[in-house]
Amino acid sequence: MNSGSSANLLSLAALRIKKGVGEIIVPPLNWSSNIFSVIHNGFKPKFVDINLTTLGLDEEKIEKAITKKTKAIFITHILGLNALSPKIIKLVKKYKIELIEDCCESHGAKFKNKKIGTFGSQSNFSFYYAHHMSTIEGGIICTSNFETYEILRMLRSHGMVREASSNKIKKNYLKKYRDLNRDFIFSYPSYNVRSTELNANLGISQLKRLKKNNLIRSKNFSYFLKNLNKDKFFVNFDIHGSVNYGLIILLNKSYANHKIRARLEKLLKKNNIEFRRGMSGGGNQLRQPYMKNIMPNFNKNNFENIEFVHKYGYYIGNYPNLKKSKILKICKIINDI
Repeated sequence: MNSGSSANLLSLAALRIKKGVGEIIVPPLNWSSNIFSVIHNGFKPKFVDINLTTLGLDEEKIEKAITKKTKAIFITHILGLNALSPKIIKLVKKYKIELIEDCCESHGAKFKNKKIGTFGSQSNFSFYYAHHMSTIEGGIICTSNFETYEILRMLRSHGMVREASSNKIKKNYLKKYRDLNRDFIFSYPSYNVRSTELNANLGISQLKRLKKNNLIRSKNFSYFLKNLNKDKFFVNFDIHGSVNYGLIILLNKSYANHKIRARLEKLLKKNNIEFRRGMSGGGNQLRQPYMKNIMPNFNKNNFENIEFVHKYGYYIGNYPNLKKSKILKICKIINDI
């Protein structure tokens, strides 16, 4: 695909074609295009609060959100963390619904020693230049379902049947639509979201370095958490199998207030440490303008964790040539608030 956002959009389009419309369970800590993909495809987003240790869906609250209308659980692996759990996988099987994984921020992360992106019926990756590997702009959808794969190939390129790899599919369309030019049969209302050879070559070259770079990023994040003041900052993230491209800063609930937050941001700016407040996507998507007509009055009591992350969560850059001395310096600076 030409982006991870396009990957999200098409994965939901393929789901709609196969399963029809309904509800999709999503976390409010998300990139906006994840929610856009749900809305644009005619689904209703159903939000469930997050778990602070994974920043993914709170597995204890998911089952209550599942109804007869639920078509999928659409999880997001935030900032290199793994958002999967045994319970989520059991719920998908129990209710016979789809699991779609957004792995755009977590290339190479693992759950139970197996790569994320291999558990869902579809998984989406982004190759934006800020992520673990880049094609400048780019993305990919992975699936082990042959029908989904063929639908995606056509959706990606104007819905053209000639883009399918299956001769059987092509013959069926040709037989049914004999009056059409075989090169211009359009199967579904579709998109043009193809990538290019140039992007592909960049991605192939970076893929060779991904594992080595991810190991460094993981060590960086562990070292960062080890040196944070645990009285001031939350450090109990589940980092087993994580490949963080961001150093996550989250104030402790017992310590956080707006005055402390202001001091922290002042320190970061004074020392030229670039940061993002709210973490991925700017924090709670339920607060965004585009949600006003979809969910105008969400109950904040049902979203305690995302509300806290929205107000007191940050991330700063983590990259393979970031030296330990600089990580230690950053920790000393922010520990001084």
